Amino acid sequence: MSIEPILLIHGGAGDITDARVPGKLVGMKKALRSAIEHLIPPNGGEGNALDAVEAAVRSMECDENFNAGYGACLNLDGKAEVEASIMEGDKLRAGCVTLLHDIMHPISVARYVMHKTNHTFLGGAAAQKFALEQGFEQLPDGSLVTDDARRALEEFKERQAKGLDTIFSRTELDAEKSTKDEGKQRVGESGSTVGAVAIDAKGNIAVATSTGGITGKVPGRIGDTPLLGCGTYADNKIGGVSTTGHGETIMRYNLAQKILGKIQYGNKTAQEATEEACNEMTERLVGTGGAITIDATGKVGIYWTSRRMAYAYVKGNRLFSGINKNEQFEEDL
Repeated sequence: MSIEPILLIHGGAGDITDARVPGKLVGMKKALRSAIEHLIPPNGGEGNALDAVEAAVRSMECDENFNAGYGACLNLDGKAEVEASIMEGDKLRAGCVTLLHDIMHPISVARYVMHKTNHTFLGGAAAQKFALEQGFEQLPDGSLVTDDARRALEEFKERQAKGLDTIFSRTELDAEKSTKDEGKQRVGESGSTVGAVAIDAKGNIAVATSTGGITGKVPGRIGDTPLLGCGTYADNKIGGVSTTGHGETIMRYNLAQKILGKIQYGNKTAQEATEEACNEMTERLVGTGGAITIDATGKVGIYWTSRRMAYAYVKGNRLFSGINKNEQFEEDL
């Protein structure tokens, strides 16, 4: 049975300020338009879901409007430590990397781990060495650091010095403060991250997720993004999920697998499963987050419990996008 190809992406869930909304919407549309040819080739050839999700994430890794690659948030030492994972749903092959520095495209390093090694996950110095051996460029120190990321770290350290809550540190920061009273912070409003889920005409599903983590993290901290079943999972028999939000919460709840479990064992639609799992996670663990899902029949699920989540997808020749609940835009691709 032929399935209508779909490419669905997210640009992070969290305390996204009004000032950052336009950049995220523009960046996601750019990512979709640059990647869709891999899923729906203009010459009418066969599309490839894995190529499509990698291309979409690579585009967002170059865009400072997102917390991945260039624009990644900073650890306590002021460094950007990035991580990513990619998975295909046919043979359940996957590649994961963490604690890379000054490499623009961790998602592509993750794919190289999947294709070029007998392993699934590489981290730290070994992952860095592997990336350089595979021809990835070692950028000058601090090349991924932006002014917004520096300001976010400064705010984190100021809050920490005042004894204010920093459990849910922010990854979205610009000149516009999202919380007027600095003594109060929206609970769980932190994680950003970018991700993509695609299904091609043959029913092959692929997922890719990339992030800079959370502001003020201890050097060496690893989040949910590179962990299969937490930040990323793909199975042609069930569906694919990419998550975003507070990493410690998502990894403790195993959010991606929770969503797929509801589809597989609870006979839930992609939308029902995504909503239920996200709500149950936040109800139990307080931290917020969101997810994008495509099930094995090509149905889409999009939901978040944070203030906002940026998302967009292509279906047919139409492009759909949104960042606020109960608000979606539609336009020609």
